[in-house]
Amino acid sequence: MADSDHVTPVQRASDPADDDRSAGRPTGDAGAEREGTPPAHAAEPPRQRSRGLSLLRESAIIVISALVLSWLIKTFLVQAFYIPSASMEDTLQIGDRVMVSRLVPDVLDVNRGDVVVFVDPGGWLPPTETPDAGPVGNAVREAATFIGLLPQDSGEHLIKRVVGTPGDTVECCDEEGRVSVNGVAVDEGRYLAAGSVPSQTEFSTQVPEDMLFVMGDNRQNSQDSRYNTGKPGGGFVPLDNVVGNAFVIVWPFEDARLLRNPSDVFAQVPAP
Repeated sequence: MADSDHVTPVQRASDPADDDRSAGRPTGDAGAEREGTPPAHAAEPPRQRSRGLSLLRESAIIVISALVLSWLIKTFLVQAFYIPSASMEDTLQIGDRVMVSRLVPDVLDVNRGDVVVFVDPGGWLPPTETPDAGPVGNAVREAATFIGLLPQDSGEHLIKRVVGTPGDTVECCDEEGRVSVNGVAVDEGRYLAAGSVPSQTEFSTQVPEDMLFVMGDNRQNSQDSRYNTGKPGGGFVPLDNVVGNAFVIVWPFEDARLLRNPSDVFAQVPAP
């Protein structure tokens, strides 16, 4: 007679691990490594590669931002220029680097006594050739100048001092050899080159609207408004041609200084 309390044992499924253990074989990751199969966690990319890409990306952003900032400053605020001639001695020497404010004349007015950089109105400068540095060198130089990393060379730009503004009557010379503006003689000794006289050429002219009358501080070595009357503009500089006014010498370092407007020289000159 069968015993109703008898329970037939359930047969457990065979575990491969048991076989491994019974056979003396390693289990889990250890077994996988011995069999030549890498564990799952080894498939992640190296951190060093990620760090290198991140550093490269950050460096590129910094360089590009610096170049854009330099271009913006040069275009809207200040620009560096190189002095190639002796026409502004003793105020400026050949080889000086000056910073020019781009706020003049669009934001700030041009005043008598300002030292301004302007684009050649036409025929003031003789033809010049830029030294050839080869295709790569020329491209690098032009790009650096455009961005503002290099100072603008002479090219088509000149630098002179404003003596007459729109409507002024400028003439020379009075009994003492001085320049007069609107009937008032001015003493320019503060900025004229040593041994220079206000002008060896007599003239009398009225500055047209939106024009400037300019002269170099080295009067006997300056091709300025006095000597360009037969060229476009009649010797005057259109305000639209003005790049800005020079306000500081930055190189050579030992000669670095501010270029202040000698406002007292023209203080007694009345409005036109």
